Amino acid sequence: MKSFTSVFSGIVIAIFFLGSSAIYVVDERQQAILFQLGEVIDVKTEPGLYFKIPIAHNVRYFEKRILTMNTEEPERFITSEKKNVLVDLFVKWRIVDVKQYYISVRGDEALAQTRLAQTINASLRDEFGNRTVHDVVSGERDVIMEIMRQKADNDARSIGVEVVDVRLKRVDLPQEVSESVFRRMEAERKRVANELRSTGAAESEKIRADADRQREVILAEAYREAQKTMGDGDSQAAATYATAFQKDPEFYAFWRSVDAYKQSFKNKGDMLVLEPTSDFFKYLRNPAVSK
Repeated sequence: MKSFTSVFSGIVIAIFFLGSSAIYVVDERQQAILFQLGEVIDVKTEPGLYFKIPIAHNVRYFEKRILTMNTEEPERFITSEKKNVLVDLFVKWRIVDVKQYYISVRGDEALAQTRLAQTINASLRDEFGNRTVHDVVSGERDVIMEIMRQKADNDARSIGVEVVDVRLKRVDLPQEVSESVFRRMEAERKRVANELRSTGAAESEKIRADADRQREVILAEAYREAQKTMGDGDSQAAATYATAFQKDPEFYAFWRSVDAYKQSFKNKGDMLVLEPTSDFFKYLRNPAVSK
């Protein structure tokens, strides 16, 4: 009885093992190739549960997601000005034909990235060789990246790969060139600054001269108006005095004398040397004097 139980258990285990070996799962992040004795017999690109013949068949999985290739070290390229630039970039790619991918690069991701790097480097040398430093740094950077993506994608299709994007992370000048460029930039900025200062000084002098001219004109106009107003006032005052003098000459003479006294004795230190009988003191000697 025990022997029968052991045999039955062994059969169950064998059936379970064979059953599990006959099933393989492809999730949404993967795609798979089914092999029979090393030959590709089926490709699975959709997620699901699939069956295979144990021992005779084997499965290999490949990424379905977008992969990234980064350059380990910046590459050196030459522009149309014969200047060296260091370029750091990354590439986004994915497998779109897994069977062709396996046939072309044996499903080796490193070999695929090497192929992509060779294509992109060749494209970069062509594009940078036709452009200036300014173009590759800022002027036509987007155009260069799109051209590289298209060229790399056209070549990558032959190995079952799609190039989604190519991006230049950094475009720098070598250290020895950078120092020379910085010195030229500094000299150019100083020249521009001096030119702006000279222009500013000239404009400043021009503005000051114009302001001084306007000031003189305003003062002259104000002086003219003041003199005119004073002349009109003196004329009216003289007319008023003349009218008053005609009406009462003695009162007018008295008023003028009082005003003269006030002006003469305004300060304590004022001194007049006159004879007491002088007409100047007529109203002081006899305030009630009449004509």
